[in-house]
Amino acid sequence: MNFSERLKTIQKKIDFAIKRGGFGRPVVIIAATKSRSSDTIRRCCQAGIKHIGENRIQEAEIKFENLERLPMATKRFIGTLQSNKVNRCLDLFDTVDSVDSTRLAKKIDKRSKALGKTTPILLEVNTSKEEQKHGFWPDKIDDMILCTTLKNISVKGLMTLGPRSKDEKETRRAFSLLRKIKDKINYELGDNQLIDLSMGMSADYEIGIEEGSTMVRIGTALFGPRSPLK
Repeated sequence: MNFSERLKTIQKKIDFAIKRGGFGRPVVIIAATKSRSSDTIRRCCQAGIKHIGENRIQEAEIKFENLERLPMATKRFIGTLQSNKVNRCLDLFDTVDSVDSTRLAKKIDKRSKALGKTTPILLEVNTSKEEQKHGFWPDKIDDMILCTTLKNISVKGLMTLGPRSKDEKETRRAFSLLRKIKDKINYELGDNQLIDLSMGMSADYEIGIEEGSTMVRIGTALFGPRSPLK
């Protein structure tokens, strides 16, 4: 199956999952291009994919430089962001989808102020409560709400990674919890409500959509198994 065929298959599965879930929200495909070439990103843009997700600052620098003349999609940082790389990240990316602490949110806010801009972000929540994962603990609602008060970031929604377990019930529980956390935050906020839920990758994006996801991060299902960068 080639790239175009994979994309069509994914889109059909997304459409069916939207119907099954009943939320009626459009779903954005974020092409997760870690370890993929600049040519692969170019192909995504030409195919109409409007969001590119990268995990590594240094790798993204090289690839984005090669794509300088291409009308780019929204560049989203989806990896773990170390605080000492915030400056480089904000120079490269349009949005940070993996803000996992108030400390990091404040750092991004401070740098954004210095740059004279407001940076869109997603807050990462560790809904599966796995120690090896990053993210806000699900009961830290007040900390998440604090992030929404910072002037130079705009919290657009929440993100989570599905549990390492392949048990569909556990995955669904983790995604459902993120939706409920968003509802709690929005109840407290009143205005300026969170919109997006980013949950679901190649192995579980259909479950994510059934539970209300508006963004899915697709790598292997779109490109096939990873091969070394060329």
